Amino acid sequence: MDFQVVVLAGGTSKNLTPLVSKEVPKPLLPVANRPLLYYVLHQLEQSNLKDLIVVVEGEDAALLVGSWISGTFVDRLHVEIAAVPEDIGTAGAIRAISHHLTTKDILVVSGDLVSDVPPGAVAATHRRHDAVVTAMLCSVPVSGPSESGSSGGKDKAKKPGRYDIIGLDPGKQFLLHIATGAEIEKDTRLQKHILHAVGQMEIRSDLMDAYMYAFKRSVLQEVLDQKDTFQSLKHDVLPYLVQSQLKSEALLNGIPQAEENGNEKFSSQNNQVLVSQILFNSSIPSFHKISSVDPDGSASIRTHKCCAYIASSSSYCMRLNSIQAFMDINRDVTGEADYLLSNTSSDHNNVIGPSPKLGTKTTVGPHCMLGEGSEMGDKCQVKRSVIGRHCRIGSHVKVVNSVVMNHVTIGDGCIIQGSVICSNVQLQERVVLKDCQVGAGFVVTAGSEYKGESMARKEK
Repeated sequence: MDFQVVVLAGGTSKNLTPLVSKEVPKPLLPVANRPLLYYVLHQLEQSNLKDLIVVVEGEDAALLVGSWISGTFVDRLHVEIAAVPEDIGTAGAIRAISHHLTTKDILVVSGDLVSDVPPGAVAATHRRHDAVVTAMLCSVPVSGPSESGSSGGKDKAKKPGRYDIIGLDPGKQFLLHIATGAEIEKDTRLQKHILHAVGQMEIRSDLMDAYMYAFKRSVLQEVLDQKDTFQSLKHDVLPYLVQSQLKSEALLNGIPQAEENGNEKFSSQNNQVLVSQILFNSSIPSFHKISSVDPDGSASIRTHKCCAYIASSSSYCMRLNSIQAFMDINRDVTGEADYLLSNTSSDHNNVIGPSPKLGTKTTVGPHCMLGEGSEMGDKCQVKRSVIGRHCRIGSHVKVVNSVVMNHVTIGDGCIIQGSVICSNVQLQERVVLKDCQVGAGFVVTAGSEYKGESMARKEK
């Protein structure tokens, strides 16, 4: 399809402390016993998009990620690993690798996206419309423990996640407005801007920007070069392109613009006229074409379309950008979305690795995962949880709605609810944890009880 794919894999995310570390950067964070990055790469491979640049924050993290990819996807994907500085932002990451981008169109995907939506469908929509940008939109996911998996009394209901306000044309092809929840809370002028178009523009708050974009490379690079303060594709570049699309229509139709604080803005009256004109034009082939003058003085036509690909409401689509999202995705991938774990054997609604050793009267409930080489003692209970590889779990241990990573040792009589236990942790006997996160290599002393705590070794 002549698409280069850029996967923005991240590095050591502050939102995921203490789950991520220098030894386990975000792309390698285990989700249902597979590195997070596996899910995006597998979906790209399924869509036959195999020419990839994987961008990782930090040199050390890039080496770890590159080593894992070369061992896992050998001869299956053509992957170039690009290391960029930490906290550079998604727009900064694209700037840093722009000299590697050569194709007409590029597909940019967040490495923390866990989804069953085919990336190839987004790329095909982009090509069909010859768009400047095509953004994938999906239903806002629900978050939190499910009814059967909750360990608490009050917080049993799942809650909708943060939302975006999205304006679409009546045919749901063109993206006419986008603002994130954070922007709406602090900037009421955006709401006023939307009100001018009520009845003509379809306003949606049940969709989220999934951070998968197809861009026309030349336009993206032009914007990044001109707007050197832009840091985020989602918060800076995409809204700018959508607003520029409206301005393009204004220029084409000769509608004057008002100046405000040195920035081009539409006056309220002009904006009403403008939106009406755009919606009237949206069904004709010349929509979004604007006149420009080439250096030699000749006029040319330049297309400028911002399009949307709306995933089916039954699609699975979540980003792992918080500890709660980490818990949610682990729960889903071992439950209703277990089809995302390709080539994994399932037995009695569970995903069980080869040759686990379970003690007498030990029960592993539905929608659980038990990694290879792990052992459990007598009279243990595991419910809606993921147990990693080569764990040693004593007797009379209860694990509910939790994630236990690799090489963890859990002593007799421990109770773990709603918690994340990172690799190489040691829980001594009779430890009780509820809604806690325990960082890699930490030792929790016998008889300790913690609720809502985050524990990690001090960095040397």
